[in-house]
Amino acid sequence: MNFKKPDDSEIILTELMLPSHSNFSGKIHGGFILSLMDKAAFASASKFSGQYCVTASVNRVDFLNAIEVGELVTMRAKVNYVGNSSMEVGIRVESQNIRTGVVKHCNSSYFSMVAKDETGKTVKVPGLIISNLSDMRRFLRSIKHINMRNERKMEFSKNTFEPEKYKEALNGYNVKLEL
Repeated sequence: MNFKKPDDSEIILTELMLPSHSNFSGKIHGGFILSLMDKAAFASASKFSGQYCVTASVNRVDFLNAIEVGELVTMRAKVNYVGNSSMEVGIRVESQNIRTGVVKHCNSSYFSMVAKDETGKTVKVPGLIISNLSDMRRFLRSIKHINMRNERKMEFSKNTFEPEKYKEALNGYNVKLEL
């Protein structure tokens, strides 16, 4: 079996933010940043697997700091977890003011990518070599995230949802139950 290190998947993407990338408030549009993140995730997963990859899901994206026109945005992407044909790619987004040199952490997110062959069928990806504590922490965090996502999916699926368990849980929220 083939194994690779997370560093074998590392992608660093840097782009200057232009006025055409801004939204109505003059900040860089979140959708543009998401598009760049998707490109970085694709490049990282494809580099690691040696296959064409597609985005299966995107974990939560919190925009922590606004990005200004004229700043350099750098995305660092690396495979944190591998399954059979899937990979989780962690992406860290930072912006840098060219004049002051100040760097801001803008967001981090995790993209689930799936390797595909020429016919669109899933392909087995290499295993992951964990050689330091940071890689181990990232891999285990990914397992926890996947397990929590699966548990949430089961708990709240249309077929297994038990509303009686949750009515009191809605107390204190800005909702009115009329069931």
